[in-house]
Amino acid sequence: MDKASNPEKWQAKVSVTLKKAKPNEIWPFFTDFFNFHKWLPTVTTCHGVHGINGELGCIRFCSGSSIRSIGVESTVGWSKEKLVAVDPVERLLTYEIVESNIGFESYVSTVQILPRDDSGDAEGCVIEWGFTVDPVGGWSLDDLVKKYEKALGVIAKNMEEALTRT
Repeated sequence: MDKASNPEKWQAKVSVTLKKAKPNEIWPFFTDFFNFHKWLPTVTTCHGVHGINGELGCIRFCSGSSIRSIGVESTVGWSKEKLVAVDPVERLLTYEIVESNIGFESYVSTVQILPRDDSGDAEGCVIEWGFTVDPVGGWSLDDLVKKYEKALGVIAKNMEEALTRT
């Protein structure tokens, strides 16, 4: 199908508030780009395939049961994801899928870690996870957003628990 005749891209953002973890405590978990599987158990494999972990241009390979396109014969979904922007001051990173078997085309995602209030001094933070993607076969945007909300909740819980163990 001609790209020009495709429906508009899907865009969404989900967020979760952590009550005890500060932004500068959560940020390093996301910049450890090759180890995303530590926080989301449905990603069973995540490792670097190019570049240095957390540096622009590095590429990770992720696989697991997080998201699979309906009708895809593979039992395990996988993607190669390239880190395309890192802003440590704003605690923002952006990555794109460069290859996958999960039906995502033109996928770009941005994660930002924000203070819970404007002063930045209070306990807690907000994790925002946004994405832009061509419509995914077999999915609705609402279904995809629900998947991201659930995943981000698990990620936040696991990160907060990791902080209390240290």
